[in-house]
Amino acid sequence: MLKRLEIAGFKSFAKKTVLDFASRTTAIVGPNGSGKSNVAEAFRFALGEQSMKSMRGKRAEDLIWNGSHGTPRASRAAVAVVFDNSKKQFKIDFDEVVIERVAYRDGSSEYFLNGTKVRLRDIDELLAGAGIGETSHHIISQGETDRILLANPRERRQMLEDALGLAVYEFKKEEAEKKLLKTEENIREVNALRRELAPHLQFLERQVEKLERADQMRGELVRSCQTYFAIEDVYLVSEKRRSDAERIATTKRVAELTAELTKIEEGATTDAEGAKRLDEVRKLERETERLGGERATLSRELGRVEGALAAAKRRSAEVAREPYAKVPREDLEILWREVERQAEGDKAPDAIAAALRSIVATVRAFMERFASPADDVLAEEEKAAYTLEREKTELTAKETKLEKEHENAKSALARGRSALVAHDEEGRELRRRIVTFAENKAKAEGEATRLEARLRELILLAGEFDAAKAEAVALAGTAAVSYTPLVTPPKEERKVQEERKKGLERLKIRLEEAGGAGEEIRTEHKEVSEREAFLTRELDDLDKSAAGLRSLIGDLDSELAKHFADGLAKVNAAFGEFFGLLFGGGGARLIVELSDAETLRGGELDDDEALREEKPGIEIAVTIPKKRVQSLMQLSGGERALTSIALIFAMSQVNPPPFLILDETDAALDEANSRRYGDIIENLAEKSQLIVITHNRETMSRASVLYGVTMGGDGVSKLLSVKFDEALAVAK
Repeated sequence: MLKRLEIAGFKSFAKKTVLDFASRTTAIVGPNGSGKSNVAEAFRFALGEQSMKSMRGKRAEDLIWNGSHGTPRASRAAVAVVFDNSKKQFKIDFDEVVIERVAYRDGSSEYFLNGTKVRLRDIDELLAGAGIGETSHHIISQGETDRILLANPRERRQMLEDALGLAVYEFKKEEAEKKLLKTEENIREVNALRRELAPHLQFLERQVEKLERADQMRGELVRSCQTYFAIEDVYLVSEKRRSDAERIATTKRVAELTAELTKIEEGATTDAEGAKRLDEVRKLERETERLGGERATLSRELGRVEGALAAAKRRSAEVAREPYAKVPREDLEILWREVERQAEGDKAPDAIAAALRSIVATVRAFMERFASPADDVLAEEEKAAYTLEREKTELTAKETKLEKEHENAKSALARGRSALVAHDEEGRELRRRIVTFAENKAKAEGEATRLEARLRELILLAGEFDAAKAEAVALAGTAAVSYTPLVTPPKEERKVQEERKKGLERLKIRLEEAGGAGEEIRTEHKEVSEREAFLTRELDDLDKSAAGLRSLIGDLDSELAKHFADGLAKVNAAFGEFFGLLFGGGGARLIVELSDAETLRGGELDDDEALREEKPGIEIAVTIPKKRVQSLMQLSGGERALTSIALIFAMSQVNPPPFLILDETDAALDEANSRRYGDIIENLAEKSQLIVITHNRETMSRASVLYGVTMGGDGVSKLLSVKFDEALAVAK
């Protein structure tokens, strides 16, 4: 996974130096002081190490090439580590990942990810996701072989968690805890704001309640006004209309009575008028007789035409049954001449003459139309029937008209005779009617006077009505007069409406005492209420967010505990195996120490206490063949080195890091242990890329590429590289 390391201006590497790591195991060798360990420290520097002590310096300036007699000092130190990310071990969408750090002499540093400037936090999270933690357990520098043994239990636990790849969970948990603290702080601030708003909001609510009561009274006033005004309006309109109609009718009645009385007093019945009525009756009798005679004549003519029509229809039917029968033309001409002669005679009545003339015209038209002897008789009979039908229709209409005129004449005659009989009684009634009309006239004049007074009263009521409407508009707005007009007044006594008026007056007084509309108070109350509602929603959201963060922290703790327990078991298995291999027997394991609370409670700790308590540390228990060991301090230097190597290799075996840098970790090993060490390195190289800084020939033999570091008189480290495969081919 590790492709190359680029160094420029870092410590003894004054010039840009590139180390390619194309093999599983790369060994870096060279004399003491040549700058071999600077390569391991370059890795630490690029991956974000902040401790100057870990990089054998006191200040950031100590990491920059300080110059020599032949090479001037550098203004900055830059180290870039290039990884192959084709398997997406880093959670970033690039096939190659370049992490670069640049340090300046003013003590500042900059970090770059694929050429883009980023934060150290971003680098740490990216590395944690790939199993490269902050404890640098994957980089063992010179003299730090037993660092994990000398560390306290809690530091040892942190190294183990980094080795197991749990740092990413720790990052998430730390981020969640920071968010939770910020959320709790926001909750406190929101609660403080709500406490500040509460008294003012309560005051505004009391004021709004008063205004609402006033609004209720105003609404009641509006409803009462609408009812009162609707009834009063239709009452005034209907009363005025009725009074006007009665006044007009009464005035007209007075005029009529006066005229009639004058006419009765001035007029008198005379004998000439009676004779006139008698002449009219006689004329009506003569007219009635004349109309009766005409009706009789017309009825006979109508009967004759109906008979002719029936005969024509019968002949037409007979001709239709005998399609070849013919009517001689000579017979039709004889009929025509005879009808003309009869029609022109002086003795024929008017109705008969008219009928004959009609028949003549019909026959003439028939003869003119069917002059050809080839016309068939059926068509002629049908034409004759049609003519008689039309004549019958005309005679029927005339008969109806004469009947109506006759009936009217008889009705007029009956009326004339009745009038003639009544004329004799008129004289006796004349004096009685004069007295009656005089009394009625006096009553009508009194009623007219009363109606005039009523109209004046209605005018005064209308003025009061308009004033009441104006006052209602001033108190309750235009809604008070926005009533639906009634068609007719309700069926109730007038005193009910008067009680409504009194109720309106009482409501007006109470509303005037309640004060104005208070729009400013309403507006302020609305703003403060909206602010309170907003803060309430914010508080709910914050509470939900805090609960979610606590749940997330709990889940992360559960995941951490689960992965830690599983990883610890695997590390112990590998630790015991490597320890037995290096020591030729014995055993070693990691033990989780109990916290104080767990000790007091017999190892039982509930979830809430577990969150409050710090995580327990890690102790190491070893058993060496043929030797009783009470503590790690009783181990010799070589034994501590072997134990550390076994533990480091065990952690790397369980969760292999992308690369592992070992800086002279085999310095204290004898020849036999060096071989075992080499075997373990070959085993680890199957899972992690190894960079081994060594003086041990056995370790060198296990590498595929050898980098030699030398230093000339100018103090600048230089590289020489040998690939064993190529060297072997050259040697052969």
